[in-house]
Parts: sequence; structure tokens; C-alpha cells
Amino acid sequence: MTDKSLLRARNFPSAEDEARAAQPHGRYDGPGSSFRMAFTDTDFLLREELRPVRLQLELLKPELIQQEQGVESTVVVFGSARFKAPDVAAAMLVEARADGDQEAIRKAEQMVRNARWYEEARRFAELVTRESGALGEPVIVATGGGPGIMEAGNRGAHEAGGRSMGMSIFLPFEEAPNPYITPELCFQFHYFAIRKMHFLMRAVALVSFPGGLGTLDELFEVLTLTQTGKIRRRPIVLIGREFWQKLIDFDVLVEHGVISPKDKELFHYAETAEEAWDVIKAAYQGDNPALVARQMRGN
Repeated sequence: MTDKSLLRARNFPSAEDEARAAQPHGRYDGPGSSFRMAFTDTDFLLREELRPVRLQLELLKPELIQQEQGVESTVVVFGSARFKAPDVAAAMLVEARADGDQEAIRKAEQMVRNARWYEEARRFAELVTRESGALGEPVIVATGGGPGIMEAGNRGAHEAGGRSMGMSIFLPFEEAPNPYITPELCFQFHYFAIRKMHFLMRAVALVSFPGGLGTLDELFEVLTLTQTGKIRRRPIVLIGREFWQKLIDFDVLVEHGVISPKDKELFHYAETAEEAWDVIKAAYQGDNPALVARQMRGN
């Protein structure tokens, strides 16, 4: 009699099983051999012609893992990688004053002032994590995975006992991912474009603290896609009105006719973690059908 369990066994060996079993050997296990299966051959996968495949893999891996981890909605936190926690900044200032280096003192004093934003980002992430159901569904904090404001965002979620996501980009001068990211949700990207797409795919809100070129790149990507209708409307909050208005004069853009007055409604200003979270909650708790927290799966 046939074992019925065998009738229901998979028709082909898994790729994992065959990759493990089909290791090259003898004269075909050396440099230049083409014997390895294509999906196990790193040299092949890294060829210039395989960039489209690598782009697809980089999009697919985080998507599948987030599905498996039950992540449907995120609140994304942007901001400078250079800001320090208040205690670290204070220690830097003490050291600079002890050395008597005036330029180092000036920089350390600015770092102490910037530490305010680290603390607000930490508290914001803690608020979102503790009140993750306030938007009508669970949300988690997502960051770029690095130091500074990104670390603060992951740290706040961690200290609140929740999960958070980190989407690191490989940079030759960047540190390892910060230690507060949920390991199952810690990703590394090669392509900035795919990373930015993942920032938006599950985002129900985006909060930008003061930052440099990377922060501006991410912020203007979101603003442009929203302005042009390529993505749906969602709350975009800029923390620190004085910083942002000094850096970007949106009135000048309106005056020159390169944006519409209505485009200034694409974002909100806030000063504190509480204000930012209130803006986001008000958007989703109000009667605005254009702002729906539940993500639409499709194109």
C-alpha cells in the first residue's frame, strides 16, 4: 500500500535543500568554476547585468519579512544622524572645556542644544508605541536605523516595550545599526531608492526632525509624491518651526509661482513630541476620508 503522506509530499526538492546538497567539489570548487547554482553564486549575483534582479530582491526581502512579522502600518521618523543623547552631548562639552579648544567648545555647545531634538524624538517614539492603537490599528515606529534621531526613535519604542523597525543604508562611514531596533525588523539596503520606497509603503505618518542632506532628501521625496498625487495624503509633521522656516522659505516658492499656496497645507509644524502625536491623531480621528490609516494593498 502506498504511504499517503508521500502522495502529499512536495513535488520537487526545495531550493534550500538542493543548495545545501549540491556543493561543488573537486576541480569544480575553485575560482572560475561556473558549477554553482545561480542563486547560490554570489559572484554571478553581483554582476553589473544583474542589477535589476538585485533591485527586485531588495524590494522583496523586507516586504516578505514585514508580512511575516505582521507589520501593516508605520510612523516614520526622519532626522539628523549627528545628534547625540543629552548625557552624551553634555559629556562632550565637559571634555571640550577641559581641553580648552574653543572650536571644540563651540561645536559641543551646539551639540548640547541639538540634544533637545534627540530627546523629543525618543519621547515621540515612546508615545506612539504606548498608544499604538490610537489610530484605529497597531502601528510601529520606523527609522533609518542609524545613530542620532534614528537611534532616538528606536530607543523610545524599545524603552516603551514595543517593536520598531530600522532600515539602514550601507555607507562606508556609517556606524552599525543602533542597538534598539527589533532584530527581526532590522534591514540593510544598498539602494537609496528602494529604501525610500519602503519608508512609504506602510507609513501612516511621517515626522521629520531637524537634519541635513539625507533628511531633506527623504522629506522632499515625500512632499513631491504627495503634491503630485503619486501617494495618498497622510500627515507630514516638521518638528522645530524655527529651524525649518529658516532653512526653507516656502513663501518664496509660492511668490515665484513654483508651488501653489495650497501646497503649504501638505505639512504641519510642531515643537514637541506631544504636539506631533496630537497632529497625527487628530488627522485620523477626524472626518477626512483622504486620511485612512489602514493601508490599501494593491498598486
